Parts: sequence; C-alpha cells; structure tokens
Amino acid sequence: MTGHDDQSSRTTEFYRPLAAYATLVRVPNLFTAPPDVILGAAIAASLGHVVPVETIVGLSVASMLLYAAGTTLNDYFDATEDARERPDRPIPAGDISRRQALLFGGTLLGGGVAVAALSGGVTAGVVAAVLALAILSYDGVFNGSPTGFLVMGGCRGTNVLLGTAAALSPAVLPVQALSIPAIIVLYISGVTYMAETETETGESDSLAVSAAVVGTAVAVVGVVGALVVNSPSPASTAVAITLLVGFAVWTAQPLRAAYAHPSPRTIGPAVGACVVGLTILTAAFAATVGIEWSLAAVVFFIPAVALARVVDVS
Repeated sequence: MTGHDDQSSRTTEFYRPLAAYATLVRVPNLFTAPPDVILGAAIAASLGHVVPVETIVGLSVASMLLYAAGTTLNDYFDATEDARERPDRPIPAGDISRRQALLFGGTLLGGGVAVAALSGGVTAGVVAAVLALAILSYDGVFNGSPTGFLVMGGCRGTNVLLGTAAALSPAVLPVQALSIPAIIVLYISGVTYMAETETETGESDSLAVSAAVVGTAVAVVGVVGALVVNSPSPASTAVAITLLVGFAVWTAQPLRAAYAHPSPRTIGPAVGACVVGLTILTAAFAATVGIEWSLAAVVFFIPAVALARVVDVS
C-alpha cells in the first residue's frame, strides 16, 4: 500500500507543474486566438488577396504564443492582488514563482513576434510587435482601468489584423473591412469589463454584465450587417446564420444568470462562455466570406470547450 501511495505521490508531483503552467496560460483560451487570425485572412481574401495556408498556420501559432504571454504576464503583475482574492492561482499557490512567470511570459512574447515575422514577413512582424506592446501595456499599466478594457479589446482586434497582415498592410484596409475588427474590440472590451468585477458583488457587477450584453448584441448585429454587405452564397449565408444563432444561445444563459445574480459563481462562467464563444462569432463573420474560412475557424471551438472542462478560462 505504501508503494502505491508513493507512486501516486510521484505522479502528482510530475503533473502538478504541467497543470500550473496550463492554468497560467489559460490553455482553453489559446484555441480562441487562431480563429481571429483566420478571420483576418478571410478579410484579406475577400479583398482579392491570396493568403498561403502555411502563412495562416504560422501566424496562428504566433497568435497563440502572444496570447499565452499575455495571460502569463497578467498573473505576474497581478500576483499581489491574486494572493488576496485568488490564492489558488499558480503564483500565490507557490506552484510557479513570479520570476519564472516573468521569464516564461517574456520568452513567449518574443517568440510570438519572431514566429509572426518568419511566417508573414515584415508587415506581420510589425503588427505582432504592436500586439505585444498592447499586451504589455494592458498587463503592466492599464489592467483594471476603463482604458484597460479598451486596450484588451484592442489586443483582440489587432489579432484579427495580424491575419490580414499575411497579405497586405492593415493600414490600407478599407473602412468596411476595419468594421469587423472594431466590433471584436467592442465585444471583448465588454467581456473584459465584466471579468474585472468577478471578485466583487453589487450594482457595479450588473452594470458590467450589461456592458458585456451590449457588446454581444453589437456583435450579432455586426454579423447581420456583414451578410447584407457581402451578400455571400445561400450556403454561406445559412452557415453564418446558424453560427450566429449558436453564438447567441451559447452566451445568453450565462449572461442572464450573471446579470440576475452577480457573483464570482455566475460571472466567472459568463466570462468563460463569452471568451470561448468568440470562436463561434469569428466563424460567423468568416462565413460571410466563404464556408471554408468559417469551418477553419469554428473547429477550434472543440478543443477550447473540451479543455475548459478541466482548466479555468478566467
């Protein structure tokens, strides 16, 4: 019996660091990053540009690295607050030191920019560098402030532009094309505002949930607008509408529960649903360009949901 207990103890000690790093980088959320890039590539394709598959793959990997860097550095900067309000997080729990988190996050950040440059060229490298700076500014300066909500939304919008950078400079995108990343910015800004109140209770929580609801509504209207403007094939339209309904259903119940009874118990799941649901939203937008883009984006919903069952999203 003792030998069995020792074996179990060794197994636990082996997997504990892996679990800690998985929690640090929010593994489920990583799979919500490539759909942003795929949506950006779809936007570029809708403008007549050809985007090589290998470039999309490379930029998707870069996007995941940058996202992982953002969550890691967020925990580094929030270590003191987490010690009070989230003592089970990897750093306050003692599973990972702050120094380790800083080194790991910095390596991921630099790696993301490098992979983007190697995959998509100078333009993609510059966009990735801008995204890296936005991540650092959110984590280290603006986290928790009204400006911070927009900065986080801007990170997601820039992630979409990283996909367009595979074929052209985002600076030359027409206003119509820029409206989609702008909608993503508003949606994630609202979700981030709600996430910041996860450890609080009261009227401010209801207001924050309302902001997320408004952002979700704007996103739904945005997809409808993209359908009207792009006039895709009947098949693509059907896929876009199906995904849009799926997105609304996926986010509605958690948001309703969070608004009715704001608390960490309800707001956390609502944040998770909205973050993972972003894959459905980006797939719906992509469907207005073509079904193949939509399918490439929505496939990431599966690992995101599966991993969210074992690793916290928020």
